Amino acid sequence: MPLRPLAAAALAATAIVAAAPSAVADATATGELRVCSDPDNMPFSNLAGAGFENRIADLLAADLGLTVRYSWDAQYRGFLRRTLRENDCDVVIGLPYGFPGVKTTRPYYRSSYVFVTAPAHGAPPASFDDPALATARIGLPALGMEGAATPPAAAIAARGLSANVEGFRVWGGADDPDPQRRLVEAVASGTVDVAVVWGPVAGWYAEPFGSRIALTPILADPPAPELRFSYEIAVATRKSDGALRDRLQGALDRHRAEIRAVLDAYGVPDVDTRAHRDAS
Repeated sequence: MPLRPLAAAALAATAIVAAAPSAVADATATGELRVCSDPDNMPFSNLAGAGFENRIADLLAADLGLTVRYSWDAQYRGFLRRTLRENDCDVVIGLPYGFPGVKTTRPYYRSSYVFVTAPAHGAPPASFDDPALATARIGLPALGMEGAATPPAAAIAARGLSANVEGFRVWGGADDPDPQRRLVEAVASGTVDVAVVWGPVAGWYAEPFGSRIALTPILADPPAPELRFSYEIAVATRKSDGALRDRLQGALDRHRAEIRAVLDAYGVPDVDTRAHRDAS
């Protein structure tokens, strides 16, 4: 997931999704695939249906002979409680595989945080222990709105480099609807030397810059193995909706190549598909 979906997922873990009537029966009766989604969270989703999760929802619904209907809610704290738990919708297109309180399909992609750099300004860091970071200007998403520190922020703080950090907003508003774009733009312009961003977000905003921007996956921080830098992302339903989850898994399997093409079109870095995973 987000950065923003990942942040929301971590915060939502305290609000386990309660059982609700089977979504399969609801979908059969209404002809709808009811999707919980954020209305302003590109490249994942938006009201216009322009995100890659919107496109994947369309593929799955078409395969199942259903029409997508969205329940829109910002992915802040309590997103799952306000959506799945309230039975306003039945499916989340992107949550970490095995996320607590829900049933997930097998992962359909695995991505990681990345170092975002401009090759014209030097090589990317080899790790968080790269000596170059000691004097680098480091761009990081600044989580607010009850957010939590990201793994990259924790890794940088552990090395005493917090004074090097320039924070960038994650949550948009009427005055700045696309704030995460500014983080990648800052690297391209040289305002910061390196940024650390969730891969799908970085890939989307780096695309217009072509070879002027490089993305280097971060898979782990060996001194802090408890910090996760990569996530396997799956489709999720309520725990009680195993039958719907199984139908969605079948649709994912039938359209795996098309889904990968969608992810590639949005610049989503795929570090390992892990296709052998079982649904949870």
